[in-house]
Amino acid sequence: MALEQDQVRKIASLARLQLDENQIADYQTNLSNILDLVDQLSAVDTSGIEPMAHPLDAVQRLRADVVTEENQREHFQKIAPAVDQGHYLVPRVVE
Repeated sequence: MALEQDQVRKIASLARLQLDENQIADYQTNLSNILDLVDQLSAVDTSGIEPMAHPLDAVQRLRADVVTEENQREHFQKIAPAVDQGHYLVPRVVE
């Protein structure tokens, strides 16, 4: 898919890129090549292929979800400046 120079200028404007006039031809070629590659990838028949979460089928080893810390809520709320019914009270910052 070949892009026109006006399209490259519009894309650069939307992306908030400042391009010199002598750069537009290079960007036009590079963006057109990228879009051609996307067209090639879209043309591949993937109807019998199951989607994968990872290309190497790696499995992440996870540790057991076990509580390792004791509950110190009462201790922390004793030293808090303001607490009400188990919640920390903070000054209002938005009117």
